[in-house]
Amino acid sequence: MSQKITLYPTSPNEKLLRQIAQRIRAGALVIYPTDTVYALGCCSQSRLALEKFAKLKKIKLEQAPLSFMFQDIQTVSQYVAPMDSATFKIIKKNLPGPYTFILDAAKKLPRPFQKRKTIGVRISNHPILKSLLSFLDAPLVTSSLHNEDIILDYMTDPELIFDVWQDKIEIMIDSGYGGNRPSTIIDLTVSPFKILREGKGDWVTG
Repeated sequence: MSQKITLYPTSPNEKLLRQIAQRIRAGALVIYPTDTVYALGCCSQSRLALEKFAKLKKIKLEQAPLSFMFQDIQTVSQYVAPMDSATFKIIKKNLPGPYTFILDAAKKLPRPFQKRKTIGVRISNHPILKSLLSFLDAPLVTSSLHNEDIILDYMTDPELIFDVWQDKIEIMIDSGYGGNRPSTIIDLTVSPFKILREGKGDWVTG
């Protein structure tokens, strides 16, 4: 049975966050707030959760253009190839923030991502998500929560989100109405850098 848990950005309940983190490590799919839109995610080291995530999204984990939600830049370095100074400056100046950066993947990613050449990197500035990630040992595989409505791309009402998704997930973190502009996606694996999607934020290049 799925559960909707209300948390407040100004003072996230640490006890509840620890309980949520424990369930995520055990394989739960979770909907959570970000500094852009609500997102669907799971633990990147839980095979059970990844299989559920892939089935729900109708994707192959080895090939799909996935993003990972990290706690900080230090944890990012374990999943990406060494960055040159220009790339590192961009990452440091813009994260945490409403951006997804495409970076070259590290040579030894954990299964089932070991064949990936690139990964999307997110570090959100949302206080609840930042606190939750501090209780996890691995990044979240993450995907923006799209709406089937052709007029409204992203769902913002947490009550409506839960009504639609409750039979597909285990947990939803409700922190009030979400945004409706996704992250800006920038490919840093090419030169010059390329913006793949215009979204929230005014990113700094140098």
